[in-house]
Amino acid sequence: MAHDFTILCADLQHVDTIAPLFDAYRQFYRQAPDLEHAREFIKDRLARSEPAIFLAVREGIGLGLAQLYPSFSSVEMKRLWILNDLFVTPSARKQGIGAALLERARQLAIETGARGLMLETAVDNITAQRLYERLGWRREVDFYTYYLYL
Repeated sequence: MAHDFTILCADLQHVDTIAPLFDAYRQFYRQAPDLEHAREFIKDRLARSEPAIFLAVREGIGLGLAQLYPSFSSVEMKRLWILNDLFVTPSARKQGIGAALLERARQLAIETGARGLMLETAVDNITAQRLYERLGWRREVDFYTYYLYL
């Protein structure tokens, strides 16, 4: 299916397009707006080549992003990608952008010989959960997640 948007592999030249999307993503999770720190955070991550960031754009306008961080499965001795951030602007939702970003993330995992992808989402983010499950993601039932907040 042809789309009227493009998925790019982002780099430092895309920081100013990514930052407002990343800041809006953080606000979705009840964080205060902070565009300047969002910009610096993304710039620093990209400068260090830490994440893979895929950016959905239409006519130069950022519509959504997926940010993945590499990790590893010690048990299977393979790479694992953590889909840390997925966001589509409200005005661009229901256009296949989220699905396209998830598909590009899946392609990255295949290209890098990864064991797979993992993500976490809010318990009440039912819309995202439906999308993940429609695309073949499965909710973990064998393990609990624990955090030690500092």
